[in-house]
Amino acid sequence: MGKVLGIVGEYNPFHNGHLYHLEQSKKMTSSNYTVAIMGGNFTQRGSTSLIDKWSKAEAAIQNGIDLVIELPVLYTTSSAENFADGAIKILDSLKVVDYISFGAETSDVDILNKFADVLYHEPRKYKILLSHELSKGISYPKARENALMIYLNDIRKCVNVLSSPNNILGIEYLKALKKYKSNIMPISIARYESAYNDSSYSGNIASATAIRNIIKNNGFDILRRLLPSSSYSILIKNIKQGHIIPDISVFEKQIIYNLRKMETSEIAMLPDVTEGLEFAIKKAANSCNNLNDLLNIIKSKRYTSTRIQRILLYALLGITKKDIDISKKTTPYIRVLGLNNRGKFLISEIAKANPKLEIITSVKRFYDNNTNKNLKLMLDKDIFATNVYTIGYEDDSWSNLDFTQKIIKEIKAFVINH
Repeated sequence: MGKVLGIVGEYNPFHNGHLYHLEQSKKMTSSNYTVAIMGGNFTQRGSTSLIDKWSKAEAAIQNGIDLVIELPVLYTTSSAENFADGAIKILDSLKVVDYISFGAETSDVDILNKFADVLYHEPRKYKILLSHELSKGISYPKARENALMIYLNDIRKCVNVLSSPNNILGIEYLKALKKYKSNIMPISIARYESAYNDSSYSGNIASATAIRNIIKNNGFDILRRLLPSSSYSILIKNIKQGHIIPDISVFEKQIIYNLRKMETSEIAMLPDVTEGLEFAIKKAANSCNNLNDLLNIIKSKRYTSTRIQRILLYALLGITKKDIDISKKTTPYIRVLGLNNRGKFLISEIAKANPKLEIITSVKRFYDNNTNKNLKLMLDKDIFATNVYTIGYEDDSWSNLDFTQKIIKEIKAFVINH
């Protein structure tokens, strides 16, 4: 059937940098089919997707992805480790994927693999170094970075690699591939011109962060040169419909309401809440009425803004430590958001390669037939996340879209390459 390329992305929104990564990945791997594991309505950095997951799937399909599978919200809103772990579990479970390609600041997978080896095997010396760094009261990401630099005895190279969120995510993909003894071959495509989280732009390339800032400032004319035409059209359509969610601050009242309603013991059950942080969160929620103040009161050198934002997102979506633990021990379902004819063929091949895999093309049918409690819990969280997300719409804030929204399809003739 030819080679299959796997990509993991949030496509928030799908821009020219994503298109470059996709085209380069196809070229490097000579792949015939491409499947994307895509984050849904909320993001790994503890915020919202600019547009809904079906609109993102449509943009991906229009720009060359054959099959879009949703990464469940319990992974999408989690740490880089669990985000990558969930994505790799899905790709590996398909039993048809030959490559995974990710964007990073380096195209040298061997360098990233050195870090992944240490983090996967966790040698005793490294664990001692990590424990020592954590005792200084710094954040876990910083402590891990310091421990790796000392262990590998290469501060310069470590700083260059570990200073990039995309490199860190790449390392987590590689670690997960080792964990599941996957045969999927990793490749890295160096980011072109614009860095992750870069608020500026160059030529026709900008980071998703820069694009979201442009939208906040109503710079819509600039967007024409930063997005593929189909992605631009989908974005403008959502803007006109009032279906844009710029960031998590849209839900600040709901978040503060939930935190004020929750007992301190309930806040302690939110993922990433440790060492008495629940008391600081409760105190902050009781003393302010906007997200910016809430974040500024809670954050410290021990807890990054991203970690705090994720905790606030967990409070909004009702996600607990137990839920995350379930996600870690569960092989997720395959929730199809969009596909073309190639994707339809891929689904049939996936079903043959792994007959036990739960492939969801109808949520109602899944609920009628499913007997797996963990999978049901995961899908319940996805559905609730969508119901919360649409509250932020200016118009047409319908609930239960996971039951009513059809799979995005692009039907074109194609020839199967055996």
